[in-house]
Amino acid sequence: MIKFGPSGNCERFYEEGHEHTEEAAGFVKQNGLDCFEYSFGRGVHMTEKKAASIRAAFEREGVELSVHAPYFINFANPDEEMAAKSYGYVLDSARMLRAMGGRRLVFHPAAQGKDAREVAVERTCDRLKTLRDSIYLNGLSDVLFCPETMGKIAQIGTVEEIVKFCEIDPVFTPCVDFGHVNAREQGSLKTAADYRVRLEYMLEHLGYARMKEFHVHFSKIQYGPKGELRHLTFSDTEYGPEFEPLAEVLHELKLEPYIVCESDGTQADDAMAMKRMYLLPER
Repeated sequence: MIKFGPSGNCERFYEEGHEHTEEAAGFVKQNGLDCFEYSFGRGVHMTEKKAASIRAAFEREGVELSVHAPYFINFANPDEEMAAKSYGYVLDSARMLRAMGGRRLVFHPAAQGKDAREVAVERTCDRLKTLRDSIYLNGLSDVLFCPETMGKIAQIGTVEEIVKFCEIDPVFTPCVDFGHVNAREQGSLKTAADYRVRLEYMLEHLGYARMKEFHVHFSKIQYGPKGELRHLTFSDTEYGPEFEPLAEVLHELKLEPYIVCESDGTQADDAMAMKRMYLLPER
């Protein structure tokens, strides 16, 4: 079934007196949401005891949990030593994710750097094949590793590039950040047809079985000539994208993704707004 939830804790979570990640499980459930994404953005700094406590809280509430691996992963880095660190960041995140009781791990694939784009993309592919081998060797193939579409033009992560990475092996499931797609393509997502053409491309290459429950990030994002600038809230009227056309296409294509809202401070409320749009009676 389709799931909606926030990325991290929103401002209202703290305004209501909550403090700890364990409390997020009840907060999400009480707000009619289904999932929660925890960020290891600055590094994997969590004890096994804390992970077990979080797992117990989320299992008690029946809320699914995903994690975002550290932001500084870059599988296109020409430095082998730096690339080795990226493998470690992903695998360490996966181990902690499993200890927390989740099975979806989102990661940023790469940055182009000074190389030609095709060189950076091919190097990323080669490194992801090595990552795939490490995933199997470490017994982590039950985790869904989700390379994410990226919002800045200098980052590796177009829809087509993410599909190419996911074609490497079934351990990779796409994370489509529609705000990022819209930002790097200068406001390309406006109509249901705009969403449909991208999702049909992914379905053609990856198949329905792999795409049915793919991973989604969604928020409105301000952008400039080089792509993403900053995350906004659903109250913004200047920048997109809008969720309702996507909801229409998800119904049409019978897709039921895990949808994480990354709005700036209002992520739980905006996730609830998306869920209401998706569940409109006329659908």
